[in-house]
Amino acid sequence: MRVSLIVTTYNRPDALLLVLKSIEGQSSLPFEIIIADDGSHNNTREIIDNFQSSSSLKVIHSWQKDDGFRVAKSRNKAIAKSSSEYIILIDGDMILHPKFVQDHINNAQKSFFIQGNRVLLTKKATNNLLERKNIKLSFLSKGIKNRKNAIYSALLSALFSKKISYLRGIKTCNMSFFKKDCINVNGFNNNFEGWGREDSEYAIRLLNSGINRKNVRFNAIQFHLWHAENIRVSLRKNDVILNSSINNNSKWCNNGIDKYL
Repeated sequence: MRVSLIVTTYNRPDALLLVLKSIEGQSSLPFEIIIADDGSHNNTREIIDNFQSSSSLKVIHSWQKDDGFRVAKSRNKAIAKSSSEYIILIDGDMILHPKFVQDHINNAQKSFFIQGNRVLLTKKATNNLLERKNIKLSFLSKGIKNRKNAIYSALLSALFSKKISYLRGIKTCNMSFFKKDCINVNGFNNNFEGWGREDSEYAIRLLNSGINRKNVRFNAIQFHLWHAENIRVSLRKNDVILNSSINNNSKWCNNGIDKYL
């Protein structure tokens, strides 16, 4: 199955470099990498250009003007540029386990989207990784906050991965779905600006349209580089959009990916 791996980023080129290196080390390589760039400066473009020149992987840089936090729109533009049947979403500060892409492929199932977990790294561990440009991480690595999430096991994954229908724990930093399912709900809602809830609102429309959720545990592991918490001043406004979609059983958003297809 052909896969497009979409990486969101904004002005964190040192982290993006480690993420790209971890993608290059995948046991199953994506057909293409699309960087969903929410208006980063030129140093991010330089990282991408240098990686393209040294790697055999296909990389597309999808950039939009910096006009505040507009990750929903950035993801839509990147997904619209993709040419694969299956989409994996990650953030530009997630170092991937070598079998991350293959795990998403193995767990892909019609009428489902996949939700994975993340391993949280401390600030000190993150700084050491960035300084040394190191991507070798495991359950035994220092500086892990939630070590259980770093356990890699096919047996435990088979036992504890499950199909659920609630929103708690939705994160687009580790999510995958069939592109046609995304288009059928018109992708992410471009009305979301500022941090928060665009991922949950997208997921509720998938659920309402009959695309169920599969939580994958002990597979599809990623290590989240530390960063300061995002400003949450837009949460109240964004909660209104989310609650409207929940209360109205929405399956479609009017301001979505169709603007870029």
